[in-house]
Amino acid sequence: MKIGLIGAGRHGSRYANHIVKDFEDVELSALSRRSAQGREQAAGWQAAYYQDFKELIEAEQVEAVIAAVPPVVNLEIARLCARKNKPLLIEKPLATNSDDGEKIVALMREAAVPLTVGQTLRYNPVIRKLRAELPNQGRLFTVYANQRLEPSDLQWLENPVEAGGGITFHIAVHVFDALHYITGLKVVRVSAMCRTCRTKNLEDMALIHVEMENGVAGIVDVSKLSSSRSGRYEFICDNAQLHGDQIHGYVDSIAAAREIRIGSYRPAPTLPLLLADWFAFLRGEGDNPVTGEDGLYAIRVSEASRESSEDSRWVNV
Repeated sequence: MKIGLIGAGRHGSRYANHIVKDFEDVELSALSRRSAQGREQAAGWQAAYYQDFKELIEAEQVEAVIAAVPPVVNLEIARLCARKNKPLLIEKPLATNSDDGEKIVALMREAAVPLTVGQTLRYNPVIRKLRAELPNQGRLFTVYANQRLEPSDLQWLENPVEAGGGITFHIAVHVFDALHYITGLKVVRVSAMCRTCRTKNLEDMALIHVEMENGVAGIVDVSKLSSSRSGRYEFICDNAQLHGDQIHGYVDSIAAAREIRIGSYRPAPTLPLLLADWFAFLRGEGDNPVTGEDGLYAIRVSEASRESSEDSRWVNV
């Protein structure tokens, strides 16, 4: 299988390195990057280099495409992949807004071309343990989730045209998808407060009150303010509470007044697991690991959160 990669910055390079090192039956055949470093990277990975990503998509030696670029470019990439019948894996978020996200999903569906979204948090062992344990805890009442990261030095993340939004689009999408993956429930409305604390243009802090299906309520807390990191999830149920942190690698169960560690995990990359499932899906040996509709749902919740923050009202997703 011959893969063309569009974008080889911090995250795109991870895709490239895993393809080259971890998959013997997959070839990184082509690379496109707008930075001048792209040509040198392509040579190092023994891939053809294309200055223009349109030429990469049209190239005969490319059978499927991975896009790890600012999301403003994703609609054009999807349009070309649909036209050339080439499966596409788009790094999250799917788009800068839900209108473009709907167009991407519709384009690929109508052309019958596979579309996958890189919501890699689904492959974190803590997230998977929480998903496995939650059905045993009885009725779910409330949820809490945070993802707190250090400030970013990527300039395009401060550009509203390229990024679409701040952490509600680039961090909270992970959390919204993970909550859906763990619980099987979707967020139906939100009330959010977003602020720019250390940034100038786009929000770097958000506190989002969510109401989910089945009457489940919760709080999502995301920020890029501190030099510290956390990724905590809490589920309050009839029989017990489940607590876990996907960054620090543990899952605890709290029954009565006793807290028990039921899972401990060392940090491990999630991209190889997503790629393995994607390659199997393209070979007809498994399901689509993260559908375009799943990616669209996550940005719809993010978009509703940004809309709500304008006047602190409840907004339906």
